[in-house]
Amino acid sequence: MADGDPLVIFTPSGKRGHVAQGTSVLDAARKLGVDLDSVCGGRGICSRCQITPSFGEFPKHGLNVAPDALSEWNAVEERYRQKRGLAEGRRLGCQARIQGDVVIDVPPESQVHKQVVRKRAEARTVTMNPPTRLFYVEVAQPDMHDPSGDLERLKQALREQWQVKDVTADFATLADLQAILRKGDWKVTVALHMAGENHSAEIIRLWPGFFEGPLYGLAVDLGSTTIAAHLCDLHSGEVVASSGVMNPQIRFGEDLMSRVSYCTMNKGGAAELTATVRTALNALFQDIAAEAGISPELIVEMVIVCNPVMHHLLLGIDPFELGQAPFALATADALNLCAGQLGLDSIAPAARLYVPPCIAGHVGADAAAVALSEAPHKSDDLVLVVDVGTNAEILLGNRERVLACSSPTGPAFEGAQISSGQRAAPGAIERVQIDPATKEPRFKVIGCELWSDEPGFAEAIAQTGVTGICGSGIIEMVAEMRLAGIVDASGLIGSAEQTGSARCILNGRTHEYLVWDETDRGGPRITVTNRDIREIQMAKAALYSGARLLMDKFGTDTVDRIVLAGAFGAHISPRHAMVLGMIPDCALERVSSAGNAAGTGARIALLNIDARREIEQVVRQIDKIETAIEPRFQEHFVNASAIPNAVEPFPILRQIVEFPEVAFNQRNDGDDRGGKRRRRRR
Repeated sequence: MADGDPLVIFTPSGKRGHVAQGTSVLDAARKLGVDLDSVCGGRGICSRCQITPSFGEFPKHGLNVAPDALSEWNAVEERYRQKRGLAEGRRLGCQARIQGDVVIDVPPESQVHKQVVRKRAEARTVTMNPPTRLFYVEVAQPDMHDPSGDLERLKQALREQWQVKDVTADFATLADLQAILRKGDWKVTVALHMAGENHSAEIIRLWPGFFEGPLYGLAVDLGSTTIAAHLCDLHSGEVVASSGVMNPQIRFGEDLMSRVSYCTMNKGGAAELTATVRTALNALFQDIAAEAGISPELIVEMVIVCNPVMHHLLLGIDPFELGQAPFALATADALNLCAGQLGLDSIAPAARLYVPPCIAGHVGADAAAVALSEAPHKSDDLVLVVDVGTNAEILLGNRERVLACSSPTGPAFEGAQISSGQRAAPGAIERVQIDPATKEPRFKVIGCELWSDEPGFAEAIAQTGVTGICGSGIIEMVAEMRLAGIVDASGLIGSAEQTGSARCILNGRTHEYLVWDETDRGGPRITVTNRDIREIQMAKAALYSGARLLMDKFGTDTVDRIVLAGAFGAHISPRHAMVLGMIPDCALERVSSAGNAAGTGARIALLNIDARREIEQVVRQIDKIETAIEPRFQEHFVNASAIPNAVEPFPILRQIVEFPEVAFNQRNDGDDRGGKRRRRRR
């Protein structure tokens, strides 16, 4: 460069350098390694390379930027402004040419690797670097004097115009190639999946002429009970639609081992479960595309996270080996597939599917996604991450070391196996308070901001009614019953005489607590039974025991902070979770909710190919603890069956709550206490 060449400074990157006079801003950005997007390759037909020049004095940079530092507004920019709009002060980087020293701002929407800030307070940013991007090319027409195939000339155009080499295409793409090239008059837009090393790429889809997108991707959390999907714009990172369905495999068994048993006991059982979940996924993808108002064929990327059993059933692998020690996986490595290979054909035929690595036999790709989202390996303090679900995944660690285990909690936390339980939906009880003196309950239902004892509640729920108790509701219900002296530490519900509440009603040999009764108006009767209490006790004991076992292995009795994740993690009250004894004793302000962290991790992996490499490396460094062979797990489980715990003192919790000293051992109470003596078997 000559001494008098203009100096260009790009913000916010701060990159600077001298370029030849007359260089386009886009070319200058490429030369200096500045993150400036483009689909059309500088032809002035896409919206990606917009920039904002700044003029005047810049003492910080020692520059005085003249008004004519860039070339004049041209006809291409004017046509673009009239047809599509261009904000005041903006220029197209491919059209504006540098005439003198200049400071140029690249707005976030014009950056290839723009940062998307997650909304939670503890969230980190996600840098946009999706594997699939759009490239507009002009392809040389066939020439009898220089014969070559259309695909070869398309590859040559990508190599010369975009420096993309080693391009491949599947048969489906090849079948449509010639018609699309000719329809576009040898100008086409190519969706390239850039997952290979050294800039190798695969053609996902072609459009005749210029197509700016957007393209979309799906982040899917394939759980045992529910399937959640988030449709994301692969350019902006925005979640444009979210949806979920119950996993239809539930009819084969609510817990994972029941499904493994079904596969073992029934010929073709594994294939049946595979077909069931794939059908559900295809229907979900069609629904979410319809909700967003887009064509499913614009969905070109997908990340699916799931536990190991669901992982195998999704892939069409019999999970038999996961049902017995040593719980061997067919593969634990990350998988890069074509969605069509799994029969997921309701989206783009050549859409790519990424499945993160599994950590071990019962700690799957969903736990890997949680690790990516919550990053315990980057934490200075000791963090416990609990992904609450039918099969809970638990991570404990910091920068020095990360441990992981799974714990079979069952579906009780999601409202299943509870007498009045239901999934989270309008009308479901989600918040509960019980007066310790009167034993009277008040509650909130999903879809209504009023408490049940507030004026206007009946009118507000007229459309939905009170329908049942969801997962977060049953957690608060049992915890409140314990704090109100309706349930004792062993989990027994007292009689009306013992508790002083007529809401405690005899139900066989035990009692139930009446929460809501609309039977006189044809509505439901909602109660909490002793069996419900037992289901919650078993679930929370399994959860706590897994966490406590990891703490043993880490050599600690305390943790610095706790993160609750899972489909309803954002709705769990930390206070009630600790009263139940679901999680270890910890200052409540150090307990946070991450919501669906597995889904968030899937979204990060969807939007940033480098994040995939990160999690593959992190997973190799996580130490897996197998609860099934650890003697102390059963010891912790027995102790954790009590509410909150039979031996753990929970000193921090006891500073803020008081547990009533009640015991309702009905075998010693007699009929005057509302129970019957249990006969001794001979």
